[in-house]
Amino acid sequence: MSVRVGHGFDVHPFSSDPTRVLVLGGVVFDDQRPLAGHSDADVVAHAVTDALLGAAGLGDIGQHFPDTDPTLAGADSLEMLRRAAAELRSQGWEPGNVDCTVVLEAPKLAPHREEMQARLSDAVGAPVTVKGKRAEGLGSLGRQEGIACFAVALVERRQ
Repeated sequence: MSVRVGHGFDVHPFSSDPTRVLVLGGVVFDDQRPLAGHSDADVVAHAVTDALLGAAGLGDIGQHFPDTDPTLAGADSLEMLRRAAAELRSQGWEPGNVDCTVVLEAPKLAPHREEMQARLSDAVGAPVTVKGKRAEGLGSLGRQEGIACFAVALVERRQ
């Protein structure tokens, strides 16, 4: 098969740790509640990583970057995404594009969307688009208990 599609998902709860910062799509959101996680908890970069790995049949983010690995504590998720994209290429796949939907009540993504897309696209080496959607008060995301992201990636086999 010369074209494949992968789906990625990630979710993290908010953290009360004052030493953490909120990172989404490689962008630091100052003065916002951070997310809990082993790495920097960038749900957008994690979902993109999972989508790309899945599209190429290379497993998932947990297999490549386990949260039990002490060397990944506080890790930069964009760097993990770069490494996943490099692994994809080493296996003969080329990312075509990735589309993300971030589900959150706050903060607003629009003021940071272009920077997020630029940083993610640079890490992947292909266009990445980001959309923000509210949960309209429904469920744990609507109650502002965390942030989730869905991503879909297209990859092509290099000739």
